[in-house]
This record gives sequence, C-alpha cells and structure tokens, in this order.
Amino acid sequence: MPKRRTPRLLAGYTHHNKVRLVHGGADYFSTLVQLIDKATNTIHLQTYIFDGDETGQLISAALLRAAARQVQIFILLDGYASQHLPQEIITKWKAAGIHFRWFWPLFKSRHFYLGRRMHHKVVVADASVGMAGGVNISDRYNDIGGQPAWLDRALLVEGQAALKLHIICSDMWTKAYWNLDRRGKNNRSPRLHGIIPEQECLVRVRRNDWVQGLNQISRSYVEMFRQARSHVIVLSAYFMPGSILRKQMARAASRGVNIRIIVGAVSDVKMARLAEQYMYRWLFTNRIEVYEYQGTVLHGKMAAYDGLWMTNGSYNVNRISAYASVELNMDVRNTEFAAQAEADLDAIIRDHCIRIDPKIYFHHHHWLQRLRQWIAYETIRIIFFLFTFYFKQEKESKHR
Repeated sequence: MPKRRTPRLLAGYTHHNKVRLVHGGADYFSTLVQLIDKATNTIHLQTYIFDGDETGQLISAALLRAAARQVQIFILLDGYASQHLPQEIITKWKAAGIHFRWFWPLFKSRHFYLGRRMHHKVVVADASVGMAGGVNISDRYNDIGGQPAWLDRALLVEGQAALKLHIICSDMWTKAYWNLDRRGKNNRSPRLHGIIPEQECLVRVRRNDWVQGLNQISRSYVEMFRQARSHVIVLSAYFMPGSILRKQMARAASRGVNIRIIVGAVSDVKMARLAEQYMYRWLFTNRIEVYEYQGTVLHGKMAAYDGLWMTNGSYNVNRISAYASVELNMDVRNTEFAAQAEADLDAIIRDHCIRIDPKIYFHHHHWLQRLRQWIAYETIRIIFFLFTFYFKQEKESKHR
C-alpha cells in the first residue's frame, strides 16, 4: 500500500484557525446577522443569489446597520442569478454608502462568457472571521413561513483562513466586473484585525475559475479519492462527475474503499435529477452506495474521508463547477473536525435517507424511464459542453 505524502498534502493550508460547521436555515442566517452586526471595519459579501424576499430584507437591514456604524461594505452579486433583486434595495445600499457591483452583468460585459457565473457564497468581516458554503440569500435557504430550508452547509472560520477569504474577495471586487477601470485600487486590509486563534486547525481556501487557470477544488476531490483508504462520503446536489473523477472513484472502490454518495430524492432542476439517476448504473457497477435524501431539496456540497479531512463550499460535482463557474470551497485537515463532519453526514444518511438497492431500483424502473434518464443525461452533457467548451479553448489559446 503506497504511503501518504504528507508534505504535499499540507500545501496551501493555513495553521491558526477556529472552524465551525454551520447548518443551512436558521443557523446560517442567525450566524450571518451576528457576523455583520459585530463587524467594525470592513465587510465583503459575495453571493450567487440575493433575493428581495423576507430573508433578503433581513440581511439587507443588518448591512444597513453596519453602514450606519461607518463599516466599509462591499457587495458583489452575480449579474444573472440576482437580476431580480429590487432596485429599491440597491438604492438604499448606495445611499447608505455601501459599495455595490454586479459580477459580469448578462449581455453587458465587455467579455461575454455564457457559463461563467460567480457561484460562490462568501462573507468576511474585518479580515478575521468569514463564512463560505452553498447557502444563497433567499427564503428557500431559510427556515421561514413554516417551511424548512433546503439542505445545505457552510463553514465559519476565524483566523488566517479568514484573511485569505478577505484577500480573495478584495481581488474579486477589483477585477471581476465588467466596466472596472483597470487602475482601480484593491480594497485589501493590510493586516488581520482580529486575534489569531492559538489552536491549530489546518484550513485552506480552494477555488475553481477555469478562465483564471484555477481548478483547485477539482484537484481536492481527486486527491480525496486517491488518498482514501477506508471510506468516503459525498453529499452533492446535481451530481454528474466527469471522466477524471469517475476514474478516481472507480480506483478507490476497487481498493476496497467504501464510498457513499448522498443525492436528493427531489430536485429544483428536474432534468438534473433524471440525469443523476442515469448515473446510478455506473455507480452500482463500481460498488458505490447511493442514498437518496427524503427531506427538502438537497443543495449541499460537502465531502469527507477516513476521519482525516473534509471539504465544503459552493462546488457541485459536475462539469459546470469544474470548467465554468467561479467556485470556492474550504478544506479542513483536522481529525476532530473531520469526525464532526462525518457524524453530520452519517446522521443525514441514518435519519433522512433511503439506500437505493440496485435490484429493486432497476426492477421498478422500466425501459421507458431509463430512456428518459438517458435523454436527460445526454442533454445536460451537451449543455455542459456548450457552456464550458469556450473556456477550455480560451485557456488553451493563452498557452500557445
């Protein structure tokens, strides 16, 4: 059995951090409001969806309170997914001195990339505490109106990794919008404003942005399957791994690694759900276990292996996240925290999932249903290809 190459595995990690796993819904939004209310210097908020509903109004009110305390606030929203945010909210922000920009407004940017959206969800205060995950700012992701939130997770981090988040958000603010004067200044804070935690918890911030040559999160997933010796658990919405990751999954399973995949029994994208089901045959062939979450819509993106390591963020295991969208995850290499993450995933499987038995599944899915799944899978493959082909061509042309 090959030995783990520890020095290489530790590359990119910061050491002094305090980390907490945050559940989607009330836990996430109460934590977000507290983070904003405690800020004294700067706030960066960057997200894919910011709606003007009750949850959006809640977070907007907290931001306005912070602006009244003279906190410098920088908000960057995706120009497509947040396009329905009411103009009156933006007007209030600007009147309060909040700095606001769109990320690549659709059809208005100087460079139009069809599939390149800012999909990450990050907030960081005073360059010392930050939170990143898969939770958008919308009622769907909150426990509100008697409806439970979509299943999701985020990581709250204090310490050196939060400073890294601040630097990334500052760079995104400076560079990633359509009409920025290239002479514009970067709004970085020169130092960590909070107290650096004494305890050691290894955390690294990972990004995917194919246009910028970043595929760090994809590499983290490949690394996970290569290094795993005992078990891997993956919680994933829109699960359609590409050929590279499938190869690593198959190799891990052939070594005897127990791989469990948690997907949603229902999805907000019906075609994606059918395409996921088409993947079942390949998963079962490679002795990979499939569990369907029976609660609300599954939107989380988290994985862990061997009680050693976990990752969480905005990255979906599919081609769009790998080759088009701007994504951000945080990897945590700490046995105590990895055990907590695995316990959370185990609880989801135990309390809210049904294991799919291959024999029963195929007995109840006749040829017409399998045909529909195949059509959905091939349709999404074509869509993914169209959304990502340009990026690969663009990157290759830069290296010629």
